[in-house]
Amino acid sequence: MNKQVTTSYPKERINILFLENISDKAVQHFKLNGYINVRKITGALSEAELIKEIKDVHLIGIRSKTIITKKVLDAALKLQAIGCFCIGVNQVDLKAATQKGIVVFNAPYSNTRSVAELVIGASVMLIRRIVDKNMAAHQGIWMKEAKGSYELRGKTLGIIGYGNIGSQVSVLAEALGMKVLFYDTETKLPLGNAASARNMKELLGKADIVSLHIPETAQTKNLMNKAAIKQMKQGAILINYARGEVVDIKALANALAEKHLSGAAIDVFPVEPEKNGDRFETPLQGLSNVLLTPHIGGSTEEAQQNIGEDVSVKLFQYLERGITNGSHTVPSIALPPIEGAHRILHIHHNVPGVLSAINTALSKNNINILGQYLKTNDEIGYVVLDVDKKLSRQALELLKEVKQTIKVRMLY
Repeated sequence: MNKQVTTSYPKERINILFLENISDKAVQHFKLNGYINVRKITGALSEAELIKEIKDVHLIGIRSKTIITKKVLDAALKLQAIGCFCIGVNQVDLKAATQKGIVVFNAPYSNTRSVAELVIGASVMLIRRIVDKNMAAHQGIWMKEAKGSYELRGKTLGIIGYGNIGSQVSVLAEALGMKVLFYDTETKLPLGNAASARNMKELLGKADIVSLHIPETAQTKNLMNKAAIKQMKQGAILINYARGEVVDIKALANALAEKHLSGAAIDVFPVEPEKNGDRFETPLQGLSNVLLTPHIGGSTEEAQQNIGEDVSVKLFQYLERGITNGSHTVPSIALPPIEGAHRILHIHHNVPGVLSAINTALSKNNINILGQYLKTNDEIGYVVLDVDKKLSRQALELLKEVKQTIKVRMLY
């Protein structure tokens, strides 16, 4: 089959909705490939607004503020895929999306460098007490002093969570002459001269700066609580560019007010405003040597372009070829097109006998299968079938009748 594959569904009838000012790279990718119904909205939408907007949408792109609930998915009569143009997917009800056979993609690696650089920048600012000196200068006060200001060189950086971002922070920190100690629940290969701590308590007791790079789960909620913060060195610094729920903000504020910690940089909060300009409050406001930023760890022009390209390509490949690499819901499959065939995608509940029922239905009607691939997860199965062009319409109707079917789509 040549590269000019076209979907069986007319491109001008496919509706794509991008929210939260997603990079124009994503919009351009689809428009350059013939998809003319692409809408871009600057802000997030509430659940009620989403329910109104999503009825006829085939693909939706969101960032971290838009919440895709089960109610929203129930109203999405044509939705094929969700693109989360960010690292996480916790803003989507993945269970409901899985049950409906809706593919969910994200960009887990595209903004790692942006976050890593900002962690190092915050470390310099805090250990030199630049935050306080900057504020004093704005107030007309001259604070030229070395007291309480240190170099990063020779200090120990403790990294909790040695994944994509944590490991990049490790490399940058070592290049500046820091010692790196990390702790992760999984065994990780150290980069450079970084060393693995036996447990979190050991790391907290040795690190001059502690940087968090962990997901938000039931196990990590308030991981840095009063007891954990007390285990940190006197005068240490805490940086959280991970998730808002992993730090007990009140406990951190108390530790800073009591001078147990000398500074903190916090970019994520348990509760964040819906949009720019909204009122924001935290117990950390007004405290000495505290750097507060509005969830901008990955917000650089480069990161947003990379994310726009990454997620839009995943959405496009699923729409045009049925490829699900990187999906959090439908099992991952990647197959090249087969010459002289039409491709059908079949998503079903993962129970025994479905593949047999598919093959029986087609063989009884003398429909030749030119290529077939099945992959399952705990809840659903995903079958890609390449069938004879002449009989593909009949095959599509037969597959719709197979028990346990969730969704069937003729791709091309």
